[in-house]
Amino acid sequence: MAASLVTAFGRQVAQAIVALGATALLAAPPAAAQGLIRDAEIEDTLRVYTNPLFEAAGIVPADVDLYIVNDPSINAFVARGQNIFVHTGLVLEARNPNEVIGVLAHETGHISGGHLARSREAMDQAMFPMLISIGLGVLAIAAGAPDAGAALISGSQQFAMSNFVRHTQVQESAADQAGAQYLEASGQSGRGLISFFNEQLRPYEFMTRRMPPYMMTHPYSSDRVESLRQRIEGAQHYETPEDEENLRRFRFMQAKLVGFIHTQGQTLARYPLRDTSQPARYARAVAYYRVSDLARARAELDVLMREDPSNPYFQELTGQILFENGRAAESIPYHRRSLELAPNQPLLQINLARALTAANGRDGAEEAIALLNAAVRREPDNAFAWREIASARDLQGEQGLAELASAEQNFALGDFAAAVSFAERARQTLPRNTPSYQRATDIVTFAGNELRDRQSAQRGRRG
Repeated sequence: MAASLVTAFGRQVAQAIVALGATALLAAPPAAAQGLIRDAEIEDTLRVYTNPLFEAAGIVPADVDLYIVNDPSINAFVARGQNIFVHTGLVLEARNPNEVIGVLAHETGHISGGHLARSREAMDQAMFPMLISIGLGVLAIAAGAPDAGAALISGSQQFAMSNFVRHTQVQESAADQAGAQYLEASGQSGRGLISFFNEQLRPYEFMTRRMPPYMMTHPYSSDRVESLRQRIEGAQHYETPEDEENLRRFRFMQAKLVGFIHTQGQTLARYPLRDTSQPARYARAVAYYRVSDLARARAELDVLMREDPSNPYFQELTGQILFENGRAAESIPYHRRSLELAPNQPLLQINLARALTAANGRDGAEEAIALLNAAVRREPDNAFAWREIASARDLQGEQGLAELASAEQNFALGDFAAAVSFAERARQTLPRNTPSYQRATDIVTFAGNELRDRQSAQRGRRG
């Protein structure tokens, strides 16, 4: 991440997916094909929303990673164990934070229920009768009954899918009920979960009702709403109002996404000049910055910083605007202030480090490296931070450590051939019997094993 909103690339993240609702049935592209957004403010907001749910579910919040997917479809899903992915379309179309929190509660239900692992088991179980059906079809053809054999083979996939979807429908219903339980346990209303299904998913139910039953991985939205309604409307906290801090965060989160994702015209239509609220000024500042209207962007931000000088993200955006327009030295005070207001934020640490090296070269590298090392301690797979460490180490003439940082960068990206190459070069200059030399050796070993596994898999496919 350079600063606020950027596209990030990393390892494949969606080998097994448990999705929220009907959008998963509408041929949405896989998550691995979408851009991931890194933004300190939005990630912090999602953490504030999810932590009470995780605690209610008996999940350690630090064990769950949250990702923002730049995709307009209204969706969220769990992938690869304890990773929740939230589409920008979900955040932008939600009418209040309780709807977003309701969806996150549903996804928490998937994690606590271990649904990904169970889905893999169910898929294996569904494959067994499919293979038997194919085998019987082959035998029927060999026995002189080609029509019967062809019918068995062609129907095998449908047979397997029908077994699998019965399993996933049960999981979706279980996640709904668990989500309602966690909302109540955390003292929040479940009203948003019902309104989200009613407003965002139910209108598309007519499409899903035309689908073959064996394609329905989720229950009908109307059935989900009715199964939840009695429990949620009878809950103690059903009438609990929205938390004011959650509302504030929600408005800023939507405003920032609108400014970055939509056109300037669309942003001004949603947040016209007569709207002088802070979220509106924030959205317009982003929109102006994106079309290089820096004077207007700075004017909106100057008002925001006067009204709320303790908001770290107003400072961050101002620093980003200055940095990306070649004014790195001017950006440093704003990035430094943002980090003072939100300490230990890895993305803000990276912002300041980049500004220091860009403005001061070698003189800024020492402080930059300290900041970047703190960032990768919290986010060891942050390839961008490793790249910046490599640049800062190079400025200091520390070639071996620069090569090691490049090895870490490529390892995080999954480019194992490059990781091995850089790590081998690092070992040529790093002193033996040091932690850095041992880390380079570890990368050579681990990345080399991954390369051999991939080569074996490729030979197996060709064979």
